[in-house]
Amino acid sequence: MESPWAGWAGDDFKPTLRAYPNFNVDEDCKSLKTAMKGLGTDEQAIIDVLGHRTTYQRLQIVDRYKTLYGKDLMHALKSELSGNFEKAILALCLPPSEYDATELHNAIKGAGTDEDALIEILCSRTNAQIAKIKEAYSRLFDGHNLEEDIANDTSGSFKHVMVSLLQASRSESAVVNKQEALKDAEDLLRGGVHKLGTDESVFNRILCTRSPSHIKAVMKEYLRIGGHSVEDALKEEMSGETLRAFLAIVRVMENKPKYFALQLKKSMQGLGTTDSSLIRIIVSRCETDMGIIKEEFDKANEKPLEDWIAGDTSGDYKRLLLTLIGCGGK
Repeated sequence: MESPWAGWAGDDFKPTLRAYPNFNVDEDCKSLKTAMKGLGTDEQAIIDVLGHRTTYQRLQIVDRYKTLYGKDLMHALKSELSGNFEKAILALCLPPSEYDATELHNAIKGAGTDEDALIEILCSRTNAQIAKIKEAYSRLFDGHNLEEDIANDTSGSFKHVMVSLLQASRSESAVVNKQEALKDAEDLLRGGVHKLGTDESVFNRILCTRSPSHIKAVMKEYLRIGGHSVEDALKEEMSGETLRAFLAIVRVMENKPKYFALQLKKSMQGLGTTDSSLIRIIVSRCETDMGIIKEEFDKANEKPLEDWIAGDTSGDYKRLLLTLIGCGGK
C-alpha cells in the first residue's frame, strides 16, 4: 500500500521504514499499555512499536487502543513522555495531513513566522496532500481557513508564492512539451535578467503551477539559452524569504532527496538544533525516499547522516530518529 506521504508520480522511492510484516494491532496496543504502566515508562518498548510501524499501521494502533482501553493513546503518551522525544512520538501518531496542518499552525501562531516551515511543507507536497492539509487545518483549528491565516501572517511577493501554492493546482502531468518549456524559459529570462527590476509574477506563474517534469525541462532550456542556471538568476534577482521559497521549489523539482538532505544539514548546523525541522523531515520522508536522502547527505558531507544525528541529539530521542532512518542498531 502506497504511503500517504508519497510524492509525485516518478519520484524515487527508497524507504528506511517499511510495513512491519507480523503486524498484530492488539499485541502492539498491549505492549504500549504495559510500557506506560506503573511508575516510570519503558521508552524503548514504545520505540520498538511506533518506530517500526508505518503510518497506516500506527493509525490502526491509535484507533484500536481507544477501543481496547477506553483511553486516547496520544493523551497517554503525552502524560508519560517529554521534550523532543514526546514531539517525535506524537508526530508519528497523527495522520500526515493533520501533522502538516499542525506544523503550519505552529509556524504562524504567536509573534513571528517560521517561514522555513511554510516553505518546506508547501513546496514539497502534492495537490492532493495540500487539499487534505487545508481540510485538516479547518477541522483542527476552529474552522479557520489556512490560506487566510497564512496570507494574514505574510506579505509581499512571499505571500503571493504561498497563496499560489495553497491553490493546489500544480500540473502533475509527466508529459513534457519541449516548445512550451522553451517558451517558459524565455519568459523567465524576460522577467528577470533581461528586465530592469524583476517581474516576480512570471516566476510565480511558472514555478508554482507547472509540473515537476516540465520545470526540469524549463531549467535545462534556461541554462542553454541564458548561459546561467535558474538558481543563479534567482540569487541575482531576489532576496529574503521570496528567494528561499523559489529556490526550494526549484531544488525540490530538480532533486527532492538532495533538497531534503540540505534541509537536514541546516537543521543540525551551527549552535543548537532546529528539532521541529529535523523531526518533520525524518517523519515525513522515512516511508518514501529517506534511503536516497541519506545517500545524498553522505555524498555532500564528511560524516554520514546517522553520525550527525547521533552527535546532535541524545537518549530516547536519538534512538527513535536513528530507528526511523534505518540505523536503529547504532
